[in-house]
Amino acid sequence: MKKIIATSLILIIAPLLFLHVASAQLLTDANSLSTMTDQVAGTASLGQMDIGQIVARIIRIVLGFLGTIFLILTIYSGFRWMTSAGNEDAIKKAKGTITAAIIGLVVVLAAYAITYFVFKYLPFAGGTPPQGGTSL
Repeated sequence: MKKIIATSLILIIAPLLFLHVASAQLLTDANSLSTMTDQVAGTASLGQMDIGQIVARIIRIVLGFLGTIFLILTIYSGFRWMTSAGNEDAIKKAKGTITAAIIGLVVVLAAYAITYFVFKYLPFAGGTPPQGGTSL
């Protein structure tokens, strides 16, 4: 199982390591870097976003990724539990993994709620106060 996980991580991370080499070949003069930056910003819809919005988007993506990990852990633990064939040690490990995954999910949801509040309602983070309210 460890070999499968290690191989999967290598297959996912290895292309990212060589991405800078491929993009460096596209730069032929100093103006190309500015043009490429503008193209990337336009493609990613980052053109008119301030730093707070960019950070909020990155945090939302990371938290979504962590939610996906929770789902994978839950499915994996459920599979281990169902294939334990009554083995109490295997059931105990599966229950422990499910418990840890649920605790992790609660932490991720709390982090998302805090991030949402900070970037939505606090004025220093680029948000606006609720209607009818005043700024903190």
